[in-house]
Amino acid sequence: MADSLFPLPPALMLTLIFAFTLLASLVLKFWLSSRQIRHVAQHRDQVPPAFAGTVSLAAHQKAADYTITKARLGLLDMALGGAVLLGWTLLGGLSALNLALLDWLGGGMVQQVALLAAFVLISGLIDMPLTLYQTFVIEERFGFNKMTFKLWLADLIKSSLVGAVIGLPIVALILWMMGAAGTVWWLWAWGVWMGLNLLLLTIYPTFIAPLFNKFAPLEDETLKARVTALMQRCGFAAKGLFVMDGSKRSAHANAYFTGFGAAKRVVFYDTLLSKLSAGEVDAVLAHELGHFKHKHIIKRIVSQFALSLLGFALLGWLATQVWFYTGLGVQPNLKAPNDALALLLFMLAIPVFSFFIAPVMAQFSRKHEFEADAYAIAQTSGKDLSTALLKLYEDNASTLTPDPVYVKFYYSHPPASERLAKMVA
Repeated sequence: MADSLFPLPPALMLTLIFAFTLLASLVLKFWLSSRQIRHVAQHRDQVPPAFAGTVSLAAHQKAADYTITKARLGLLDMALGGAVLLGWTLLGGLSALNLALLDWLGGGMVQQVALLAAFVLISGLIDMPLTLYQTFVIEERFGFNKMTFKLWLADLIKSSLVGAVIGLPIVALILWMMGAAGTVWWLWAWGVWMGLNLLLLTIYPTFIAPLFNKFAPLEDETLKARVTALMQRCGFAAKGLFVMDGSKRSAHANAYFTGFGAAKRVVFYDTLLSKLSAGEVDAVLAHELGHFKHKHIIKRIVSQFALSLLGFALLGWLATQVWFYTGLGVQPNLKAPNDALALLLFMLAIPVFSFFIAPVMAQFSRKHEFEADAYAIAQTSGKDLSTALLKLYEDNASTLTPDPVYVKFYYSHPPASERLAKMVA
């Protein structure tokens, strides 16, 4: 009886909490996806009344079929992801990989960097079949994929090389700080991490993005004049207006701002310019300008900084707790650093717990989208924005009838019905 008064050992407690939370998150994900599939299927045969005059039944059914097909693949991805996560953690996969590399390389920086690199490589190989199926079967079936396997492979090689060139030195630096900067290493590492993120935001448009796509200056003088006048009216300056060859990879259309500070660029997909009128392009750009006007980008960066600081602080404490390793299925090293193990376990475990705050983050994002829409309507034409959105929803095969609960949990952008209702109101 006396023994029952004592709490469970911390390692066992963590194991139970992690296993329960993982199971609960998977059950919730499956339930939400099942709701989405049923809801979209039930409304497949009739265009919603609000769109009956602008969206054809064929386009509506294509969007429904595309949504359902992707959701079903998502169910398989969830099951695989859950199994792989268990394999890495409680079933001992990460511990076995660590021991194998220790036997081969001994303890030290090389072994720790190799552990992280091997983890990324193995994870990528596990994900590759579903990625290929998504691109060359689903996207192909619905007419979106424009990539050849050769281009896909070239992208994979280039992205892997860029990731290695940028990522490995950063990882090595953080691992070095974990071992050399004392108990507050996490604060120094956070500062370095944030500085590097800001640096990447600055150099990405000029040095990294052109490795994958061609960016040509916008040549349509009439459109350029309209866009420039809009930006001047909104008090916004950009380093240039560019057209990206998005059609080389996909039929999906988009426009975005990239870069940070003086390095900001406006980028239009060539697919977007081929589908929208000049007024509609104006309205889409005004929406993006609305995000800057309301400081949404700065707010997101600040919130990411704050969350990452909390994350680094938590990691700084957990990395010193033996139960953190053993509770997640890893035997910590006795005569070698455990810093890489701590990083990997943290990256594996945190998404399981943070998944449950996803609706809060999604709600803030949808609020920002409504604010950007309102700004765009004030600066341009609400009719142009609504017709542009309808074209983009239709061309991207976005369903007009998503499940409301699924929307609350996952959607970073409001569904079309809500956005257009606000524009009319």
